[in-house]
Amino acid sequence: MDVSAGLAGAAELARDLLWPARCAGCDGPGNLLCDRCRLRLPWIDQRFCCPVCGAPGGWLVCTECDGSWETEASVSAFSLEGPASRMVKVYKDGHERRLAPVLAAACACALDEASAWDRGRVDPGSLDALCFVPSTAEAFRRRGFDPMADVAACLSAMEGVPLADALFRGHAADQRSLGRGERAANVAGTFSCAQDVSGCRLLLVDDVITTGASVREAARSLLAAGAAGVWTVSVARTW
Repeated sequence: MDVSAGLAGAAELARDLLWPARCAGCDGPGNLLCDRCRLRLPWIDQRFCCPVCGAPGGWLVCTECDGSWETEASVSAFSLEGPASRMVKVYKDGHERRLAPVLAAACACALDEASAWDRGRVDPGSLDALCFVPSTAEAFRRRGFDPMADVAACLSAMEGVPLADALFRGHAADQRSLGRGERAANVAGTFSCAQDVSGCRLLLVDDVITTGASVREAARSLLAAGAAGVWTVSVARTW
């Protein structure tokens, strides 16, 4: 018998008994995401997204980017609204870490749909590794965990792509209160590469892409360290 697995299973059972799951979309009891909220999830139709930044509706003419992003392509699962917006908040700031595989599965579904459209989208089978946009030290202390590390680990297992803890993030102010120009200035030079990624094709995982400042700066760091290409997937997208 695997004692460690048994202890982990017992701990999970105790957690579920002490903290029963509630819907991240409506706070109803029973499941992490109830059927009603699941049906209301604002999935992005990958056919009509900008192939560069992933903005919905930007397939022909994108109003959110000029095509100069450092990433090869970006894919996002949801628009940041309704149950999806609440789900991200409950996961990150409500410490509902059981949502990590749910969010990873949403990213996997978006990647699968996007790969069907021949516009430079990412093919997980062609990747060398998967990495993530890390939290700042301040955010890690506040939350007690790195949200995207958990999601990336789950997505890595789902896609069969190795996980690389490749990025280190220095101090930066909270992006949520900043405008477009301020966001880019806030994250400039804050990422550094912590592993050898020379020649690697990498998938970078993030929670929400707004202006793209964080993922673009993270991609710059990976490319400067010798990565052959960087693709991005996020749980949600605003525009």
